[in-house]
Amino acid sequence: MKNLCTDHPPFAVTQVGSWPRSEELLAALRERRLGRMSEEAFQKFADGEVERCIRIQEDAGVDIMVDGEIRRDNFYSFITDKVEGTRLMSLAEMLDTVEDKSAFEEMLQTLDAPAFAIRNPTCIGKLNRREPLAVRELEYVRTLTDKPVKVSLPGPYLLTRAMWVTAHTRDAYGDKPVMAEDVIRILREELEDLAEAGADFVQFDEPVLTEVVHSGDSKRRTFM
Repeated sequence: MKNLCTDHPPFAVTQVGSWPRSEELLAALRERRLGRMSEEAFQKFADGEVERCIRIQEDAGVDIMVDGEIRRDNFYSFITDKVEGTRLMSLAEMLDTVEDKSAFEEMLQTLDAPAFAIRNPTCIGKLNRREPLAVRELEYVRTLTDKPVKVSLPGPYLLTRAMWVTAHTRDAYGDKPVMAEDVIRILREELEDLAEAGADFVQFDEPVLTEVVHSGDSKRRTFM
């Protein structure tokens, strides 16, 4: 068994997770979302983009590889493709159903992107993995490099806070902590599968916690 504390440099270099996307990739993501590009064609195109991402990291001397989250619509909305009981909704669609409409409208004014362009994985039913979240991505990266590989996933706090929209979620779960238990279960199942598939590192992203720490406000609606 590898000892990750001794098998890597003391200051190993890695990348945060997501990677800048080419115009061609953005177009492919849009075409897939609109149903004008098949899943098979998209995955074949994305394979090439992931390989380009890996080669750039290797040329730069990065120690721990990431796939760049190339296949994801954004770093957490992609779970609607993998998890039952979710629906991808734009913030514009959610305007009339959020808990505090005035606070939501205030938040929309601070965003640097239009509300119709930001999509949120909203819980509308019981949550279960339809398929692994990132195992296929890990397996493909493993064919491209012998270096250690890191997989990044959205954390349980972020997903719970973003996915709970009372008007759409309450009938399925009744209370947010109950839904959180299923979110945690899904991530635990994924972690076990990734470890079995040979992931060297799994990173759970929780950017919303910085807002809680610095503002002390854990109730205000947040979308990334």
